[in-house]
Amino acid sequence: MTAAIIDGRAIAADLRADLAGEVGELSARGVTPGLAAVLVGDDPGSVSYVTAKAEACAEIGIFSETFRLPADIPREALLERIAALNADDRFHAILQQLPLPPHIDERVILDSIAPAKDVDGLHPANLGRLLRGESDGPIPCTPHGVMHLLATSGVDPAGKHAVVVGRSSLVGRPLAVLLSNKAAGANATVTLCHTGTADLAAHTRTADILVVAAGRPGTVTAEMVKPGATVIDVGTNRIDDASRKRGWRLVGDVDYAGVSEVAGRITRVPGGVGPMTIAMLLANTVRAARVAAAG
Repeated sequence: MTAAIIDGRAIAADLRADLAGEVGELSARGVTPGLAAVLVGDDPGSVSYVTAKAEACAEIGIFSETFRLPADIPREALLERIAALNADDRFHAILQQLPLPPHIDERVILDSIAPAKDVDGLHPANLGRLLRGESDGPIPCTPHGVMHLLATSGVDPAGKHAVVVGRSSLVGRPLAVLLSNKAAGANATVTLCHTGTADLAAHTRTADILVVAAGRPGTVTAEMVKPGATVIDVGTNRIDDASRKRGWRLVGDVDYAGVSEVAGRITRVPGGVGPMTIAMLLANTVRAARVAAAG
C-alpha cells in the first residue's frame, strides 16, 4: 500500500484564493488588512520565512511591512517598537519572528503584543481562550493549518486516537487541545508524547492520526506507524546532501520513504504543513482586520 499524499501546497492555494476574495470585500469597505513583521537579526531561515510571508501578503492584497532590527537590540528598545505597532492603526496583526537572540526573553516580547493583533495566537490571553474551547480568536498558525489539512482531506478526528509527538507551545500543545475539543472536526482522544516518553513506538503504533513535530529527522519510522494511519509531518530539518547544488535538502521528522508504504495518508516535506502555516498567518490577519472593521 502506498499512502495518498495530502498536498499542502494545493490546499493552501485554495485557502489563499478564498482569502483574496475576503480582502477584496474589506478593501471595498475602505479597510486594507495590515501585517507588521518584526525581524531581529539576520538568521537566514528567519529572513527567508519573513520574505515568503511578505510575498504571500502582497499576492492577496494584504499590506505588510517588515521591521528589521539589529541582533544586539536591547530588550527595552524592542518593547518600544512593539508598543508603537500596537498603537499603529495601519496594522491589524503583528508577527514577531522567532527565535530571538539569547539576551531577549521571547515570552516577554510575545506577552507585549496586543491580544487583538497577536497573529500567531501565542499571547497568554489567546492561548487561554483556546484552552477554554473558544475558536473566535487567533489560533496558532501551524496547529490551525494541520486541522485544516485534516478537514479538507476528509479525515474526521471524531472518535479516533490522535497521537501528537512534540509538546511545544507553538505546535504540540495547542494542537492537542484543538484535536480534543468538543467541536465539529475534532472530538479525538489525544495522546501527547515528547522526548521524555518511554517506548514512543508503543504509542505511535496505536494512532489513527499521527502528527510529528519533534524537530528531529527520522523520529518516526515505518514500524512505528499503524497501517492505514494518517501521518502529518510538521518537521523541517536541513540535512547535508552533496548531490544538491546548495549542499543540503529539507526533510521532515518522519522517514517518508518507509512510512509512505504503511500509512493511508501522508504529508510531504516540503509541500505539506509549511504552506498551510503561511496561509493561516494570512487568515489570522484577515480575521483581525474583519474584527477591527466591525468595531
